[in-house]
Amino acid sequence: MNTFAGTSAYYRRFRPGIPVAVAALLDQAAPRDSPRRLLDIGTGPGLVVQALLPYFDDLIAVDAEVTMLTEAEALLRPAIDAAHQLQLHHAIAENFLPPEGWHPHLVTCGRVFQRLNQPCFLDRLSEYMAPEGVIAVFSDRSLWTADSPWQQATREVVQDFLGQPRRAGGGTFSTSGPLYEEVLRASAFSHVTSTAVPVRRHWKIPQVLGYLYSTPFAAPHLFDDRRDAFEQAVTNALAPFADSGVLTEDNAFTVLTARRPFANVDR
Repeated sequence: MNTFAGTSAYYRRFRPGIPVAVAALLDQAAPRDSPRRLLDIGTGPGLVVQALLPYFDDLIAVDAEVTMLTEAEALLRPAIDAAHQLQLHHAIAENFLPPEGWHPHLVTCGRVFQRLNQPCFLDRLSEYMAPEGVIAVFSDRSLWTADSPWQQATREVVQDFLGQPRRAGGGTFSTSGPLYEEVLRASAFSHVTSTAVPVRRHWKIPQVLGYLYSTPFAAPHLFDDRRDAFEQAVTNALAPFADSGVLTEDNAFTVLTARRPFANVDR
């Protein structure tokens, strides 16, 4: 079973995407060639590409799940004008090769980096990245790992219905392995910078439910005929924390940008 089976439509509607400040940070990190090229790995429904459209002309989005690419097509294609080129590729990141002569200036990789064979992917990336190109690996805390009282209460409801382990497709989620920064430093892209970007979000309870259904650990099919009961349990658990129906989340994106050590960082 695909890790994100049954979640793609919810992912597009209810995932918040990346903040403007993160998009601006990525813009500043990448070289300014023309045409300026972006490769988004594990694009999902295209939220990162959408945020970076103002900064790049030539964009490729890659995902291993066809349903996610369908959502990305629906989100991105209407925003593409004559000044942009967009390609969507169904591929595994470790095997992907761009068209001959196409060299990205920025490669973005969100939470999908956790699921990759990271050394293999970075080795392949070094074959086609532009000489001064940058890879950015970033994510915020998911609801599973966030620590506010209302988020803890939500996680407890999920665990009441589905058990204590964090689901991931047909298995469970594992956090084993070296830190991302260590993996990057051991690759061709060993010049690594880490930046934290705070973000505050406001949610209503139906949006929280939509977000949950966009995740592998609370995908809709996992609840079978108990979905109505689950939604009611989440609503009951969150109601005491909502201020005029709104739940506040304080989060932060950790953004790692990495380049070859000989690349010019004073553009």
